[in-house]
Amino acid sequence: MTDETKTTPGVTYFYQGEGQTHPLFRIAEGIPCRSAREQASELMGYARDLSLTGLMDGDQQMMWASHYFAAMAKALLDDAELGLMRWLLYWLYRPFRG
Repeated sequence: MTDETKTTPGVTYFYQGEGQTHPLFRIAEGIPCRSAREQASELMGYARDLSLTGLMDGDQQMMWASHYFAAMAKALLDDAELGLMRWLLYWLYRPFRG
């Protein structure tokens, strides 16, 4: 396994709606973890901007958009974390090749 194999496993779902019983999206498998984390950071920046604007303007739609962006960013980060842990466990428990 190389650094390029630090990818998302594609097992994290993004749920929204009442009861959160139906997944709306799933993170795709094979996204480099670094890219997933960068995209999550972008989404969080947009969520922050939307929430501030929505709060100042009293715009409910902006507040909900912020909520969705934050949830999508969390799903990306959760899946990237799983990919990094999979990579780390591989290196910790790989057979000794000395």
